[in-house]
Amino acid sequence: MDGIVAHYALFLLATFAAALVAGLAGFAFGLIAAAIWLHVLTPLESATLIVAFGLIVQGVAVWKLRRALDWSRLWPFLLGAAFGVPLGVAILGFADPRQVQVGVGVFLILFSTYSLARPKLGQVPSSVALDAGAGFLNGVLGGITGLAGILVVIWCTLRGWSRDAQRAVFQPVGVATFAMVALWLGARGAISASAVKLFLIGLPVLLAGTWLGLKLYGKLDEAGFRRIVLVLLALSGVLLTAQFWRS
Repeated sequence: MDGIVAHYALFLLATFAAALVAGLAGFAFGLIAAAIWLHVLTPLESATLIVAFGLIVQGVAVWKLRRALDWSRLWPFLLGAAFGVPLGVAILGFADPRQVQVGVGVFLILFSTYSLARPKLGQVPSSVALDAGAGFLNGVLGGITGLAGILVVIWCTLRGWSRDAQRAVFQPVGVATFAMVALWLGARGAISASAVKLFLIGLPVLLAGTWLGLKLYGKLDEAGFRRIVLVLLALSGVLLTAQFWRS
């Protein structure tokens, strides 16, 4: 009995922490949740809940930021993702996603460390083609690994947009990419009864963590938001490489 209680307590703690971070920074829910969930859940349960909870967390945040959405900025990323996701899913059929994950992890660590050490980076010039290219590469990576928004987060930091403008791009792009990946991969697995049970148990905690994260986001200034994003990118890189070596 004590083991079952500890099992659910760890699951709920990880769910709350991941939702809090995602509400605050706008990304990294799946990475933070999976780092703990995989100790108490099966890979299938973890993957199912990352998709289900991730869409809710990101969807709530996008709704909160709906007045800041700029479709003239969004459409190139969404168009690129629409072509990138099926290619990523096709590559998944013969590539080892773990090797891709460790490569992305090392890149995230190097990029975030450099950006924290050199706070003033030159801004990438405005270009529809470059934005679509970023969306395409993000879609490819999402199709291979399930990381549906990491590359767009990095791209938005390089564009030099305000915190609200960044989140109004990378969060809806992340939601759309996540949904595309879920649709393309949906036929490959079944949703287990245990995953449905865990979803219902964790939903109130997920909503509470998301609410608190969004409240804390409102207290951040531009510099504080940038630092949190870069630190979370570094943490994401560490978690990705740690998962690779553990596996």
